[in-house]
This record gives sequence, structure tokens and C-alpha cells, in this order.
Amino acid sequence: MTTNTAESTDTVQNTDTARGFIALPEKTGRALATAGGALTAVSCFLSWTWTSAFPGDLTVYGYPGGMQWLVLVGGLLTTLFGLASYGVKGLGWLTPGGSDAAIKLAALGTFATAWYTLIAITSELGGIVNLEPGGYVLGVTSLAALTGALALPFTRPVLEGPDPDDGPWDTFKHNAGNTWTTVKSAFAAKTPAPARALPAWTEILIIAAVLGLVLGVFTYGITTPYQELFMGFLITAGFGFGAVHKAGLVARFTALTGKHRNIALIGAFAAAAVFPLTQTDDQYATLGVNILIFATVALGLNIVVGLTGLLDLGYVAFLGVGAYTAALVSGSPNSPFGVHLPFWAALIVGALASMVFGVLIGAPTLRLRGDYLAIVTLGFGEIFRISMNNLDGVSGPDLTNGPNGIAGVPNVDLFGFDFGATHSIGGLVIGRFANYFFLMLLITLIVVMVFRRSAESRIGRAWVAIREDETAAEAMGINGFRVKLVAFALGATLAGLAGAVQAHVNYTVTPDQYVFANAVPPNSAFLLAAVVLGGMGTISGPLVGGSLLFLIPNKLGFLGDYQLLTFGIALIILMRLRPEGLIPNRRNQLELHADLDAPTVLGKAGA
Repeated sequence: MTTNTAESTDTVQNTDTARGFIALPEKTGRALATAGGALTAVSCFLSWTWTSAFPGDLTVYGYPGGMQWLVLVGGLLTTLFGLASYGVKGLGWLTPGGSDAAIKLAALGTFATAWYTLIAITSELGGIVNLEPGGYVLGVTSLAALTGALALPFTRPVLEGPDPDDGPWDTFKHNAGNTWTTVKSAFAAKTPAPARALPAWTEILIIAAVLGLVLGVFTYGITTPYQELFMGFLITAGFGFGAVHKAGLVARFTALTGKHRNIALIGAFAAAAVFPLTQTDDQYATLGVNILIFATVALGLNIVVGLTGLLDLGYVAFLGVGAYTAALVSGSPNSPFGVHLPFWAALIVGALASMVFGVLIGAPTLRLRGDYLAIVTLGFGEIFRISMNNLDGVSGPDLTNGPNGIAGVPNVDLFGFDFGATHSIGGLVIGRFANYFFLMLLITLIVVMVFRRSAESRIGRAWVAIREDETAAEAMGINGFRVKLVAFALGATLAGLAGAVQAHVNYTVTPDQYVFANAVPPNSAFLLAAVVLGGMGTISGPLVGGSLLFLIPNKLGFLGDYQLLTFGIALIILMRLRPEGLIPNRRNQLELHADLDAPTVLGKAGA
């Protein structure tokens, strides 16, 4: 039923819930989406091209390879959500938040991955003639699934007409806003139904199964051997996560982890510890340990930016202070001190040095606010890099060997265990970078516990109060300067811990590793982006954001000089679609989305 009621010259209320973007009957669209998803999955067992010159060997009948696995996952998701929308027995648990939005996102992701593959085959091999019949089947079935999904109904919002006094530009902005509101409503999900109570052991098994699935997805992504496969992985994982989120499964899992917080934390780190055991060489373990370093530093920055609301644009300098200090006291032949402390002592010294620098920089500057503080921290980051360049015995004292840095940092030897050697434990061969992965995982666990305990303490509540309104917080008796200085010093200390490990992992510490912005992380711009992208004020947000922002530049080297441009465009789009980040803090989500149910969400946040 469609009702158009003109309440005034400015407002039209449209309550059409019978049609989607494509004018097909709902039953036809649902059947087309479900059948199209199933046939797309079947097409993955056909040959898509006649030659194995395209990576992944898509020439085999009866067994998927390369990109076909990704399309298969998307097709199965679309089919399952479609069957769940029909009320098929045993599939109701898949869509506690509704199935229509999940079907649309799953079908859109499948279509994008499928057609990206077909275009890549055509482009790289020199024409559409290189497609086998399976490729044509894939194109048609994925398009059919998307067509059916876009025919599913949605509740249209109340839209306001343009002001008669508006100019052409104002009218364009108004119409664009109405269009965006309609698109958002088409992919909106309803509030998930209350979950049925399960025994505690069942909930723990569900948490373990999901963490195992996440480990599998992460391992697949980090070990993708060619760029086309990684691009397909990003598309499939992104839309797949969106579909699962709209179906209400993410909310269900979040509720379970909140109920079993300690078990979920232990399980997450246990799953991460399995990753290097799945690798046969150090190629991907190297990438894994660097991701952990970057993500851990981002979590430390989250204390300063996410909890306290201080915009720090020179945070990478604290990582450099910890790395340089550890390198200078760990027995490097380039160190003028001639000191070789045990690793645990070098770790403590590096963290303390970063804390001292945090206090020295914060004490005179934290009385500033907003942009002024950001400019000062940006200046500190550049001063640190330039100073490390000049301490070469020519422009200044011979301390850091200038642009050449501190080389020859020895491997960690902790209680007789040499992290630079290959070890065999229980029949498993563990290489150098796998050893450092376990070490960095332990450092990450320490940082997570510090962040968690601090955020839930009295000082953590004071940080949040300062972030929300510093003047009001001070009026309530909070010493704003002291609270901000504690946050600054603690964030610097955590960065120093990661820096001490980084010095030993990379063997060499050079000034060009600690700049404000370049195409390769870690740098201050990417660290700040990781916090914002992942979700400010959360634990898992910066870890996820840091992992993505370190992994993507390393995998998509073909972008070359356009990496920063692509990154900027992607960040703008994401902030427009999800300004609260991938894993949002509930308070921030409320502030950025006025349409949420405030009392319900605040009640959950308080709990």
C-alpha cells in the first residue's frame, strides 16, 4: 500500500513499503535473490577462464580456486539469508535483526567480487574472449541475485521538500540529503529480538567458534599471495561483515562477549597465538609481528585521543624514543654507551624514557586545547625526527649515528631463550619472527589490560569527563591538567614498550621510520586514522583499525604513489558511512546517530 499525503508545501510523507529500488514484486525479488545466490555459488565449480595465466588457476571444473572461493562464500551467505527470510526451520537464528538488509549487502558484495574478477580477467588477459562459459554464468547469476535483493521492500523515511527560497546549490544539497536518507533506510536493520537463554558452556563454545572463524579469516587475508585475491578478500570481508552485522549476529556475539569478558579476552589472545603456528615460513609471521606493533601503539594512542580527547599528531615520536633508547642500551656496536642490558631491562628503560618525554612535552603544552595542542604535538614529532638526524657527530653530538641510525641491534635473549634462533617445540618449527610474534602478543596483552583497568577506574572516568566537557569537569573538581598529563604519560609509556620490541625485530632504528605521514605505516597520521577508523574509546577498535591500515598498504603495492590518495578517499567514504568507527563506543555512536534509541543504548552502556 502506498500513501502520499501532502501535509504542506514543504513536507511529503511516503510510507511505501511494498517496493524496493527495483519495481518487482517482493516474492519475485526474494526468490530471485535466493536462487541467484545459490546459482552463483554453483558457478564457482565451473571454469571461468581457459588459461591459468590469471592468478589462482580458474580453469578447473568441479573445484574452486583463488577468487572462486570468495565468490562462493558470498553466494552461500546470500542463499542462507534468503532461506532464513522464508522461515526455513533451523535458520531463524541467522537473522535476529531481520534478513532483508543482510540479503542486500551479501548480494551486493557477491556481485562486486564477481564482476571485479571478470573485469580483471578481461583486462589482464586481453579481452572478453578469455572468459569461459562459467564466467558468463557467474556474471548473469550474480546480477540476478543483486536485482532480486534490490527489489526487497524497505520502510521509506519522511522526506521534507525543498525551501522555495533556496538557490540551485541549496536545492541540490537538499535532494542529495534526501537520497542518502532513502539509501540508508533501504539497508537499515531492525533491533535484534531478545536472545534465548543458553547454558554458559554453550555460550563459551559459541565464543570459541567465532574466534576460530575470525582467526581463519585473518589468516586467509594476511596470506593472500597476489593483489587481485587480496582486493577480492577486502570486498567480500567488508560486505560480509556488513551483512552479518545487519542480520543482528554481531550484536548477539557482542552481548555474549560482554557476559564472559575474561573468557573472551583469553580466547582472543589464544586464537592470535595460533596464527604463527599455521605458517611454514617467516614471510607472513614478519607481517604479523609488525601489525601487532602498529596496532598496540594505536591502542596506546587511544588513551590520549579516544578516552581523553587530546589530538596528538606527533605520537609516533614516543614509539621512536622507546626504540632508540632500547637500541642504545642493548649492545649495538653503533651505540656510544657500550652498554648491553638484558632485554627486560632495556624494555623498562625504553618505556621509562618515553614516559619522561611524555611528561616533559605534556607539562608545558597540555594547558592548550584543540588545534593549538595538535600543532604543538605535531611540532614535537618533527623535532624528534630532526634531532635524531642531527645527532651524528657533525651537526651535533655523536649519539644516534644520524640518518644511518642505530644498526646491529642484537636479538632478544630472555632467560636463555634466543628469539633470533629457530626452535622446534612439539614437532612444530618456530622461526625468528614467530618468536617475536609471541613476545609482541604478550606486550599487547599487557597494554590491553592497562587500557582496560585504566578506562574503568576513577582516572578513566575523569578522562571521559575531560573529553566531553573540560570546563564542566573542572567545575566538578577534576584537576584537568593533572588528569591530561597522566593520560599523556601513560600513552607515551605504552608506545615506548612497543618501540623497544620494534628495535630488536627490525635490527635497525632510523629517523625516517618516525615521520608524520608517508605511504607506509607506522606514522602519526596512520596511527590517528587507526584509532578513528577502528573506534575511539574501545579496546578492539584500534587493534582492528591498526591491523587493516598496516596490512592494506603492504598488500596493495600496485597503487604506488596513489596510496595516500586512495587511503584518503576511502577514509572519507567510511567516515560518511560510519563516523563512529568499525567497532564503536556506544556513547560515541549515540552522539553521531540521533535516530538510535537513547535510553536503551545508554542503559546497555551503563551495564
